[in-house]
Amino acid sequence: MFNPDTAPDRGNFVLDSFESAARSLAVEPVTVAVRSDGEIETAITALGREQAGLVLMDDAFMAVHYPAVISSTLANKVPSIFAEQGFARDGGLASYGPDFKDIFRRAAGYVDRILRGENPADLPVQLPTKYETVINLKTANALGLTIPHNLLVLADEVIE
Repeated sequence: MFNPDTAPDRGNFVLDSFESAARSLAVEPVTVAVRSDGEIETAITALGREQAGLVLMDDAFMAVHYPAVISSTLANKVPSIFAEQGFARDGGLASYGPDFKDIFRRAAGYVDRILRGENPADLPVQLPTKYETVINLKTANALGLTIPHNLLVLADEVIE
């Protein structure tokens, strides 16, 4: 699920790799573009009827509308995974994404270098190097799901 008006490259930045990964697992991906809370509710209700899960594309629209996503996934018993840890902490099933605290700590070094006179254009682009997995067991229980023990052991945070 994504908003093509706010997602990077109208969603194409992520969709190709998402669809390719789904097909490699013999799963037919369904992409849903939404632009309002009403469209979010309609899409998630349909996913619930199909007994499907939800992967939420991380973009500004979804960051603002995530309470509607979480409440709708819970009401429709749709398992959901997000890139931002806060989504899982606030009631989503799970998250896997960059550790933003680590990114901000590393950015401080760049700020220091710039303040000491280095040209920002000469600094290399950095990608995230640390990722976090958060699993919300309260949500798993509410959805009637059992999370395999090996996933719980590998998770950086388990919400009970």
